[in-house]
Amino acid sequence: MRILIEENFPSDFAKLLHGHEVLTVHRLGWSGLKNGELLRKAAGVCEVFLTLDGNLGYQQNVKALPFGVVHVRSRSNRLADLAVHIPSILAAVARAVPGKLEAADA
Repeated sequence: MRILIEENFPSDFAKLLHGHEVLTVHRLGWSGLKNGELLRKAAGVCEVFLTLDGNLGYQQNVKALPFGVVHVRSRSNRLADLAVHIPSILAAVARAVPGKLEAADA
């Protein structure tokens, strides 16, 4: 599955998502884009968009997106806080379908 990770994740996080093609907003040169523009650019690039932004589902029309969105709920964006919950994150990625928001408790 092609996963796009938003810019608030640590750079080493992508390596933890084994078995998936993982792109980062930073690597694509999209850092600093507002959510609306970022999500428009993500169409056709990914099947799942991974975010730490808990407000994304309220601010954007997720139902209109051609990819799934996974909101990772974590106490911080530190790699140590995220890494222990990779199974939960991967399960949410597997459940993700276009136009739906999934939660991964990290």
